[in-house]
Amino acid sequence: MNNHETDVASASLLVELDSIVERLSLARLFNQPQPLEVELGCGDASFLVEYARQNPGRNFIGVERLLGRISKLDRKGRRAGLANLRGVRIESSYFVQYLLPPHAAAALHIYFPDPWPKKKHRRHRLINEGFPALARAALASEGVVYLRTDDPDYFGQMNEVFAASREFGKAETPVELMNVLTDFERDFNAKGIPTLRAAYQLKQQPT
Repeated sequence: MNNHETDVASASLLVELDSIVERLSLARLFNQPQPLEVELGCGDASFLVEYARQNPGRNFIGVERLLGRISKLDRKGRRAGLANLRGVRIESSYFVQYLLPPHAAAALHIYFPDPWPKKKHRRHRLINEGFPALARAALASEGVVYLRTDDPDYFGQMNEVFAASREFGKAETPVELMNVLTDFERDFNAKGIPTLRAAYQLKQQPT
C-alpha cells in the first residue's frame, strides 16, 4: 500500500455536512476533478465500492439515510483504498434537490429503491412524477439515469414517468455496469427473481 492509499485508509469517506441548505463543493470532496456519478440509496455499498474500484477515472458519491449502511461504505471504501468515493448520510431526494450542485452528475444510479407496495404509501416512492425534473437539474449534458428493481409495478411507474418527460430518451445499460451487482440483486437473483433494468439519457439540448 502506497502513502496515498494509507491516507485514504485512515480518513473517513463520509462527508460531514457543514450545512443542509448549501450545495456541496465537489472540489473540496475530491482531489481529482473527474466526472461524477451518484448512487441514491447505496445500501451496504457493495455495488458502489466495486464500481468505483473499476473506474478510477470517475468520482462517486453514495447517498444513504441509514447510519449502519452508510458506515459500510466508509469501511469498505477505506479498505479498498478508494480516493474517488464519498458517502453522504441524508435522504436521497433531498440530496438531489438541495445539496448536489446543478448539472454536476454524469449519471444517477437508483437500484432497488423501496417499492412502497401499498397504494396509500406509493406517494413515498423516490421515482415519481416529479423525479425527472430533479434528475434534469442534477445531470450534466447527456447524463444518464440507471434504474433497477425487482418490483414489476414500480418498474412500470419508473418507465411511465420518464417516458412522459420530453427531456429524456431511452438508453442502453452497458454490459460492464450490468455485471456489477448490488447486495439485494444477488439475493433476488439467487431466488430466481429477475432484475428489471432501464436507463434514460438526458437529450442533448439545442444550442
